[in-house]
Amino acid sequence: MGEDSVRKVLKDFGLTDKEVEVYVFLAKHGILKSREVARQIKKDKAQVLRILKSLQNKGLIESTLEAPKRFIAVPFEKVLDLFIKAKRDEATLIESIKKDLLLYWKSTGKTRPEAPLEKFVVIEGNNKIYSKISQMITETKNQLSTISTVPNLLRADQLGLFDVVSSHPLRSKIQLRFLTELSGQNSNAINALLEKTSKARINFRGKNPDLGLRPFPRMVIRDDEEVLLFITPIAEDSSEIQMDTSLWTNCRTLVQTFSAVFEDLWRNATETQQETVEVNNGHSPPKTFVISEAEIVHKMYDEIIHSAKEEITFMTSSQGLIDLWKNKTLLRDWTKKGVSIKIMAPTTVKNLKAIQQLLEYCEVRHVPESRLRTTIVDGKHLFQSQNPISGQDEFEKEPESGYTFYTSDSAFVTKTKVVLNDIWKTAQTPSTVTLDSILNPPAASIDPFSKAKVDSPYMKSRIHIEEHEQGTITEKDVLNKILNAKRIIAKDPLKDLNTLYGSNAHAVIHPPEHFNLPNMMINVWHCDKHSSWGAEDWLAVLLWLETPIGYRYVPVAHVTDNPEPLEYRKTVWAGTPAGQNCQLVEKDQFQVQVHSNTLFAGWTEPIPLYPPPYILPPSCILFEGYGELRTVVTRTRTPSGRTQVTEANGFDAFVTFFHPASKYSGPGTDGMFNRDVFFIAYPPP
Repeated sequence: MGEDSVRKVLKDFGLTDKEVEVYVFLAKHGILKSREVARQIKKDKAQVLRILKSLQNKGLIESTLEAPKRFIAVPFEKVLDLFIKAKRDEATLIESIKKDLLLYWKSTGKTRPEAPLEKFVVIEGNNKIYSKISQMITETKNQLSTISTVPNLLRADQLGLFDVVSSHPLRSKIQLRFLTELSGQNSNAINALLEKTSKARINFRGKNPDLGLRPFPRMVIRDDEEVLLFITPIAEDSSEIQMDTSLWTNCRTLVQTFSAVFEDLWRNATETQQETVEVNNGHSPPKTFVISEAEIVHKMYDEIIHSAKEEITFMTSSQGLIDLWKNKTLLRDWTKKGVSIKIMAPTTVKNLKAIQQLLEYCEVRHVPESRLRTTIVDGKHLFQSQNPISGQDEFEKEPESGYTFYTSDSAFVTKTKVVLNDIWKTAQTPSTVTLDSILNPPAASIDPFSKAKVDSPYMKSRIHIEEHEQGTITEKDVLNKILNAKRIIAKDPLKDLNTLYGSNAHAVIHPPEHFNLPNMMINVWHCDKHSSWGAEDWLAVLLWLETPIGYRYVPVAHVTDNPEPLEYRKTVWAGTPAGQNCQLVEKDQFQVQVHSNTLFAGWTEPIPLYPPPYILPPSCILFEGYGELRTVVTRTRTPSGRTQVTEANGFDAFVTFFHPASKYSGPGTDGMFNRDVFFIAYPPP
């Protein structure tokens, strides 16, 4: 807890930003005259005097009787007591008139709509989030499903959420399910929680995701009617309490989407009671040997994989894949012996070259990061480790950070193999066409515009990359431009400058057939109030279509929550299908949230993709930045003659697309997240 927390408390209780600033300043500097305060915080004296009087009326500061007066801040502990009393009085007053208010409201004759409006609501702050979860528990009729970390579950218990369950009239009938990642450090806490719920006669089941798959995103789903998503990244130190942000929606399509994600994880998970017994005993199922010495691990591992006769399946890390790639001799030997090799690992910019060469010897598919590295040999032998087994150096660097276990137990190996096969079926083969190669192709000797027919409806869909440089500016340079931003109003796209400040993300999506969608690119923007059109969230969809100059990603839809730039964007997209398909939505129907190195976008309205027949249903997309931050400058030119300069601090990104049919996980080469962006478009000369 620090000064930011104090400021937030003061603002929550109704103080303005300026009142908070003056109160905190006085609390730090003691008794001062108004002109001294004004001089030191560099504000107008008359304005400061008005703020001081307002704070005095609210009982937050006191003044002396001398002339001129001096002011001193009331101690913060007394301010807290004052605010707590005020809130209690407010609650008591509302409680006392609750019946009269409800009687009046019923007498107005207003009726609820037959079907609730589908919308998004942003909820910030742990107290508000847990209050909403409490309401969801109270309204549960059949089932409540939760994906959470163990610290969050324990925090929920401390805040009384399990007491809300205990007092539920249907507690023995409704089913409460939670997925969480179990470890030796937290197994005792989970045991205590299970014992507590058992005594309260709560129908409570817990499972631990197999193969160390991350229980993400954190969510709470009630009766397939509403879902609450935590969009704040999980802190590295999960013991620290962080201020979370969540999105709540009752959009039936999205609720069904996340229910499907939960059911998929639930199906491939182990009962917590079984898992805690195994963890507490220090071993896994029968015939499993836990090994902590690296030398023994490598000797046993090498003997078994060299003896492979039919197949080997690896689920490893991005670095583990590179280690396999380095051992080409062993791969050739397996290929000659007819051994089938399958490798699942996160695809990143760093290991893309290795993947492309590995495809000559075996099959490789992208999967999200897994906590455990798993190897199955001939369906008979299984190794799992928290560290890559293929490189001894990894064990030498972090010998204390994990363990390895081996089993030949047929039931356990078969179960794990089924899980891996299910993951393999939905995993994607990495494409050699990366997002970077699409957005920043090598400089062409011929201007691409010259190839297009003059009357081509797609001519204006092409953007010519004139420059794409890295290292010419610094991260600080971009941040300074955003911090010192001044709004430039834009009305005429052919005459006015247009600036955007904020964050954006790009993704190439290669949907599976059952999505019934073609390959597409999604661009998302989160613009702040200093942009030419003010605060705005917008999204553009581009489809892979045939044009007079060959196949291209063509803009086919534009969605915004700000009515001001709508006509402007129609002009910008003119000559493309998107020019005829610009949609305005409400802010509770389309949300873009940025936190740390992640960007989350979701929409509750279907988006027609012009020309028909494709429709993008209510969906969500998550960008997770990874790797080193890079600062780039890109200069582009549109066919209309407009020059656009983008300066950005960004990352490569993993992309997760939550479609009603299922969850799609994209390689780390198909996404890009620019955390800090300054964009300026100059009119044609």
